[in-house]
Amino acid sequence: MTRVDSTSGGRWVRTAKGGHLRGRRVRDTAPEVALRRAAHRLGLRFRLQRRVANHCTADFVLPRYRVAVFVDGCFWHGCPIHGPKVFRGPNAALWLEKIELNKARDLRNTEAAERAGWIVVRIWECEIRTDVEQAALSLARTCASQAHSGA
Repeated sequence: MTRVDSTSGGRWVRTAKGGHLRGRRVRDTAPEVALRRAAHRLGLRFRLQRRVANHCTADFVLPRYRVAVFVDGCFWHGCPIHGPKVFRGPNAALWLEKIELNKARDLRNTEAAERAGWIVVRIWECEIRTDVEQAALSLARTCASQAHSGA
């Protein structure tokens, strides 16, 4: 259960603990680059940052297989294992709202990409950090099943 300790009236409050969050990478994060390298070693070829549906850009796509890959950061996308469970401080309510909005956007994007004919693969940051080769093999299996299904 997520708990909100305080509210800030809808405005973000700068805090010393939040300084590391400013200027975070949106593209080419370490887990994303690691997965791309592992996928490339397996012979998978991809294109970066391609729009797969209206207002929906995948981290990378494998056009040959019509597979769109999204690498979801545990914090930002609310990983059930590693995502934040409790928010504290003056921005607690805003963080809760931000993560919930991200999750809703992820669901909308997945549905939009699938309607556009893409197979969507979402991989958690923690899966990549735990075993990048296994994550890439899982992606390769998805591509292989697409190839065999006549896609």
